[in-house]
Order: sequence, then C-alpha cells, then structure tokens
Amino acid sequence: MGVRRAVEMATAAISDAAENDPAKQFPIYTLGPLIHNPQVLDALSKQGVKVLDTPCQIHAGAAVIIRAHGVSPGVEQTLVEQGARIIDATCPRVKANQNTAFALAEKGYTIFLAGEKDHAEIQGIYGYCLAGHAKQDKNFIIVGNSNDADRRASEFVKKLKDFPQKTALIGQTTISEDEYCSIAQAIKNHFPDLEVKNTICDATRDRQNALRELCSAVDAVIIAGGKESANTRRLLSIARDCGRDAWLAETAVDLPAELLLWKAATTEKKIGLSAGASTPDSVIDEIEQALL
Repeated sequence: MGVRRAVEMATAAISDAAENDPAKQFPIYTLGPLIHNPQVLDALSKQGVKVLDTPCQIHAGAAVIIRAHGVSPGVEQTLVEQGARIIDATCPRVKANQNTAFALAEKGYTIFLAGEKDHAEIQGIYGYCLAGHAKQDKNFIIVGNSNDADRRASEFVKKLKDFPQKTALIGQTTISEDEYCSIAQAIKNHFPDLEVKNTICDATRDRQNALRELCSAVDAVIIAGGKESANTRRLLSIARDCGRDAWLAETAVDLPAELLLWKAATTEKKIGLSAGASTPDSVIDEIEQALL
C-alpha cells in the first residue's frame, strides 16, 4: 500500500538522521502532508518531520520526502535545483500512471484525467502530461464526475478543427470503479474510440468492493480515516450510495452521539467498520473497541 510505504520511508529517514551528527543534519521535510491522517502526521512532527507547502522553501542538503501522491516533473526539478536530497515515496501505482500519461502525451494523445482537480496526485499526473507534449495544456482535460466529463468532452469537441485520432482516460488511483466507468461512458459519447486505462489501485478496488459486501450485511457503517483523505471520502460516499447510514470518524471521539445512543438502545441493528488506506491500526482498534 502506497501510503504505508511512504510512512515507512519517513520513519527510516528519521532513523538514519538520528544515527548521524545532529549538528550536521538539516530537518526532514515532506512537500505537503505525507498522508491525510492527522494522527500519523502528529507523530511524525514530534519526531522532527516538517511539512512545507512549496519546494522553494527547501534548504540545500535537506532531506525531502515526496509523498505517495507524487509530484510533477517541474516540482521535482525545482527540488533538485534547490539542492535537496530527495526521498521518493511516490506510490508505485501512481508512478506507473505518471509514466503512462507521459508516454501517451508524447504520442500526441488527447488525455482526460478523472479525479479531483486540486488533488496532488492529479496535479502530478497533469504535470507529466505537459512534460510529454511540449506544454500543450489544451489537450489535457481534468474531469471530476460523469456530468463534468460529458460537459467538458462536449465543449472540447465543438472547439476542435480536426477530430483527435487518439484519446485516453487516466483515473486517480483512489477513484471508485463505478464512478470511473460512468466517466468513461460519458466521454465515449463524444469520443467513441476512447482508450480507458486501468489505473485504479488494486488495493483500493478491493477495499471498496469489501465495503460494498459489508454494507449488504449491516445497517450502518463507520469509516475510520482522515477527513482530508480522498480515499476515505470515497468510502463514505460508497457506503451512502449503498443506502446505509454512514459516518466518518478520525478517532473514537468523532463517533456520532446518535449512533452510540442507537447502539445502546437495540441489539438488533448491526454496525460495520471500514477504514481508509492511511488509517493506523491503533485508530481502527480504538474505534472498534468503542463500538463493542
């Protein structure tokens, strides 16, 4: 799992720094939050890991962890120019999607990107599209849902002088499969030969399918995870789409009072528990104990 790998790499960097002379060490930075989980970020902060917003804030020689979401080639180049020692924790699946985007753009494809416009992963992949096609950004379109995809594809067709011979769709690794398929179909209504790339993380797909199965056996669901996590928010949306009452809880403190009262009043109702990819086992255990 990419997020766990990123945390492990950060922990290893902390350990390496501790073994050297502290007087000669710069702090360890992450470019943006390493993962979207407050508890993990707080633990890393207490160990000296600092979060920065832009690569321009980096000091020469500092260790900089590229988080699981990845970055664009331009951002990585800036880090190099700043003299940073880069620790690349980009999720292997995200890296593969970045390379796919670059290769398609280099071949002249028009590329649709399915996901959250301002999410770091989509911004990074978009940067690879630009790097592969001499910054012709008019050929790369970010869409957030099927309605958005239909509208953007329709607008794009009307502006074309020549119908593009090659089009492709790349999705954010954490997008739900149903959502990705609906986006693909909306674009295919305007670009019938659209190539739909299999870019969803297998672990994400398995987690989402497991949640759907869970929803068929329970009356309500708690999603354990960070409120800022796209992965966690999609799990919440899936549970609600399955017709279940569902809440997101970062810790046991966030469990809704109405759910606890409802649980205390009856033994007939069943409550399910699912968790985002970046949720620590300790938090999952804590919430589980509160629900028992």
